[in-house]
Formats: sequence, C-alpha cells, structure tokens
Amino acid sequence: MKTQENINITKANIENLTSLWATVSSPFKSYHTNGFFDYATVPDSDWPNRLWFNRDITEHTVKDILNILKSSQVKLTVPYWDIYDSRSYELLESEGFTQIFEQVGMSLPLTTHFPQADRLDIRPVSNRDEASAWATLYPKAFGYRIGENILLHTGKEVSYFLVCFQDQPIGTAIIHYTGRVAGIHGVGVIPEMRRKGFAEEIMRFTLNKAIDAGAQYATLQASAMGKGLYDKLGFTEQFVMKNYTLV
Repeated sequence: MKTQENINITKANIENLTSLWATVSSPFKSYHTNGFFDYATVPDSDWPNRLWFNRDITEHTVKDILNILKSSQVKLTVPYWDIYDSRSYELLESEGFTQIFEQVGMSLPLTTHFPQADRLDIRPVSNRDEASAWATLYPKAFGYRIGENILLHTGKEVSYFLVCFQDQPIGTAIIHYTGRVAGIHGVGVIPEMRRKGFAEEIMRFTLNKAIDAGAQYATLQASAMGKGLYDKLGFTEQFVMKNYTLV
C-alpha cells in the first residue's frame, strides 16, 4: 500500500532528477518546457538529452513528442516512471519506441552518519583541469559522455566530485540538492578499479555530505549493477523507470 510519505518521496525523487536535467542544460539555452513534457539537451555531450512527461501519457502527447524527436539533432531518451497505475508506456511502444534500459528509483532517510574508510581522496571539482579529468573518467565508468562544459557552467548549482586513489583519478560522483532531498547521481568507478569496495566508500562519502548539508532524504536511480550496493546501504525501492528511444 502506498502511503502519503511514499508518494511524496517518490515525487521528490523524480523532481530531483528532472531538476538536474533542467539545471545542467539551462546555461546552454537548451532546456524547453511545454507543460505536458519538458526536454533538455547539451551540445557535445551524451547527457542529459532527455524528454520527460510531467503527467501520465496520452495518445495526444505521444503524437506531440514524435514531432520533436524526429526533428531533434540529438538522440533523446524518454524516461517513463511507473507511478500512474496505468500501462500508458504501451502508447510509446505502439508508436515504435524501444526500451533501451531500466532503472529503479530508490530512497533513504538520512538520520546518522555512515562509517567511512580513509582510502580515497574525494574532492569537489573546482577548476578546468579537474573538470577535464572528471569528464575523461566518466565515460570509462558509464559508457557515455558528460561534457566538461557542463561542469564548468553548473559547478555552483550542482556538486561534482572527483575521486582519487593514490593520486590517480578513479571515479566520479554528483550530488544535486532540491529542498531537503539530496539526489546522488553519477557514482562510478573505472573498470580496472572495481571490486575493491570503492563504490561503497564513495556512496558513504556522498551520504555523509548530504547529511552535513541538512538533507533529510537521499534519492537515486539504480542500475542492475549498482542496486545490490544500495540495498546494502538501506535504500528502498520506490518505482521502476523504463527508458525508451525512438528507433
């Protein structure tokens, strides 16, 4: 049974994510809002490049977004969160959309600090060299690019962290605050440094940072690879997020 608290934190999770997309694309004048849906792109970056719905999908809104997607110069991913108790994603599939990956929205109440090891140097990105190192690492961890210019233009609105081990950059993290919610995004470790417990250390760092900033909840969207770690840290599932593209 969904309680009001569950519904509110689910809404806050999605709002944090879409706020991040809007925030990082706004300096490039490439965030567009329609009421029924918004979309955000960034030049020379694979991310965010998203079009998302602000309410449940109808046949009419699907027709509207088809025109935008077909005329867009970049490939847009369309996320669909299963929060409406409907099967409206079938409207996307009937128009030729294909699901490319799936994530799980998760949240965690922030109450006490997490024990933290001291192996990693996790520093805020504060200059062009660090932004360049971060942008070079990110696709090695995730397989898609976040442009260096995003970090340089939005570093005051979004917290980007460069993770180093023995003076070598090995990972990334992002925290985006919306009200009392800290959205944890982009936590990644390059393949050759995985299976050493570093991802958990980065997560503990970001959660403690969020607590220090006064956040009451942490939210994220988990891939299949990361979900086990988030379960271990105490996160609970809220919704499934299907991600579609128009073939």
